[in-house]
Amino acid sequence: MYGGKGGKRKFTGDKGRRMEAPVKVGERYKVKIESMGKGGDGIARIKGFVIFVPHTKVGDEVEIVINSVKKRFAFAEIIE
Repeated sequence: MYGGKGGKRKFTGDKGRRMEAPVKVGERYKVKIESMGKGGDGIARIKGFVIFVPHTKVGDEVEIVINSVKKRFAFAEIIE
C-alpha cells in the first residue's frame, strides 16, 4: 500500500504506517522480471517493493544481489 501527503508516496504497510524496505544491500534473491521500467531496466518485486534489474527482460528468472536501497525502490544486479 502507498500513502502520503502532497502527492509524495511512501512505502507503507497494511495499516498505512511507513515501513523499512524489505531488502538490504548485499542480500541475494531469486526473482522473476514482471515488467520493464522507462529506462529499460527489468522490474521485479519483493513483498511489493520495486527492484530495478538492468540487462533483463520480462519473464527472465534471475538471481540478484541488492546494490542500493532507496525509500521506494532498490537497484540490483544479476549474479553470474
